[in-house]
Amino acid sequence: MHTIANRQQAEAWNDWEGIHWAEHPERYNGMMGAFNAPLFAAAGIKAQDRVLDIGCGTGQTTRLAGQRAYNGQAVGIDLSAPMLERARRDAAAEGLDNVAFEQGDAQVHPFPVSGFDVLISRGGVMFFADHVAAFTHLRRALVPAGRVAFLGPQPAGPDSAYARATAALSPFLREASPASRGMGSLLDPARIRQVLADSGFTDIEVAPSEAPMTLGADADDAADFLFSMGPTRYNLRDVDPTTITRIHAEVHDALTEFETADGVCIPGAVWIVTAVRERISSSK
Repeated sequence: MHTIANRQQAEAWNDWEGIHWAEHPERYNGMMGAFNAPLFAAAGIKAQDRVLDIGCGTGQTTRLAGQRAYNGQAVGIDLSAPMLERARRDAAAEGLDNVAFEQGDAQVHPFPVSGFDVLISRGGVMFFADHVAAFTHLRRALVPAGRVAFLGPQPAGPDSAYARATAALSPFLREASPASRGMGSLLDPARIRQVLADSGFTDIEVAPSEAPMTLGADADDAADFLFSMGPTRYNLRDVDPTTITRIHAEVHDALTEFETADGVCIPGAVWIVTAVRERISSSK
């Protein structure tokens, strides 16, 4: 792997949290999969495009990009070796020969200059140590008029569906787990626009998007998943088993409100962000 600027994130995503994501991609994709449609609609990937997927994880979005750029190429980059191993295995199983994965830190990775037409990310751009440095670097990897499309979470208020479902956990979630540090870095649309403008991008748009997040087949399954996730495990690591059992039961009961025929589906909200490397003036 080349130079790493985000060392803390590299360590975290190659440790137990990254391994959990690699072992359970269907669970994490279930949470975010409903946002794939608005993300790819915003990206506007064409058949011959070269696509770069930032923070690709186990590779679902890279594979989807490769299917759309069927005469081009999709490259996913991530810090996590366990997740990339899973990504490569799944891409091979699907027979996608125009999809490749690289382990590296996208903030400083030696991408080819003007090597990509489209940059996408399903949240991975949140974790950069220096967002302006990272997006400035990534801008150079895009062709003139190259497009950016990524999503990031909207701030969840205390009355949101997710907050209601996990209220029993809230008093215990006092700090971010190692891999989740940075998740709140791009919550504010004004900050998103400023970061991209300072990085040299134009035509910046930040639009809200809502979709259901699937947490499990039923309340039992969803509660088990929530308690297996990194932030929960990290914050409950020193909590006594009796208390954990009580909290688990309370979260289970709250999740029953969201049980549907398609599983436990909680309304979620993200920002869909688009920008271009530079505006191309039309000739007269």
